[in-house]
Amino acid sequence: MRKSPSRRAFEWLCSFPAIFLYTIFLVYPTISIFLNSGYRWGGLSGKKSFVGFENFQKLAADPKFIRAFQNTVFLMVLVTIVTMACAIIFAAILTGERIRGQNFFRILFYIPNILSIAVVAAIFAAVYGMDDGLLNGFFRLFHGETWQNTPFLGQGLVVDSIAFAMIWQAVGYYMVMYMSSMAQIPQQLYEASAIDGAGRVRQFFDVTLPLSWETIRTTLTFYVISNINIAFQIVRVLTGGGPDGASATLLNYLYDQAYDNSSYGYGLAIGVVVFLFSFGLTAIINRITKRDVVQY
Repeated sequence: MRKSPSRRAFEWLCSFPAIFLYTIFLVYPTISIFLNSGYRWGGLSGKKSFVGFENFQKLAADPKFIRAFQNTVFLMVLVTIVTMACAIIFAAILTGERIRGQNFFRILFYIPNILSIAVVAAIFAAVYGMDDGLLNGFFRLFHGETWQNTPFLGQGLVVDSIAFAMIWQAVGYYMVMYMSSMAQIPQQLYEASAIDGAGRVRQFFDVTLPLSWETIRTTLTFYVISNINIAFQIVRVLTGGGPDGASATLLNYLYDQAYDNSSYGYGLAIGVVVFLFSFGLTAIINRITKRDVVQY
């Protein structure tokens, strides 16, 4: 049945505000980033000189950019895998087992997610402190004065320390989402699998995981995208990208170049790399995790 012209006009009229805002705040800035990444520009002045792909050529030979890229990939891979694995396991335990105080554990795990990133960074600044940090104080209880304070925010451990903070902040949120999905699985399926001799572990892989897969797949894509922004915020507050750029991510390096060094065109070139990397990685994840939907 064909729609009348008046109905189509009404639908377009209702859609126009959303399309307008989407174009102004997302499409136009994205196109602007691609266009201005080919200029040498300070950002505040009206003087711009077209340099083509020179900014991208400089990126390929910039050791600080390469280090920031490596840190970003490391955090995205490690944090995503550990966060998703812990969230799924904790959700399966709290959903499938009769544990006293289940609601308490749900709230306890979820609390870090309601804290702002600045608060999370401040908490871990106190935990990782060199002289009076909670972690060094804990180890000193067992080793006494022989314990040499460990620089958890130093060159060798800073990225791992940031990864742990990101995992701690995100696990509870995804655990609650997986618990909601797992709670919808009919109990009869577990009873039938138990009759067939399946134990808890076998039930997890044959029943729980397949029937929760669409939720897992969706949250995995969402977290990979948001991971870049979360890493930027935590690094910005906790270490500022230091020491000597050891903890900088792509967005931190972009911010430093575009706003602190007034190399706006160079910073936008980094933004193009971030956009293409995120888009490509999301497409790869969607392709790898695609499978037939299991229904019940």
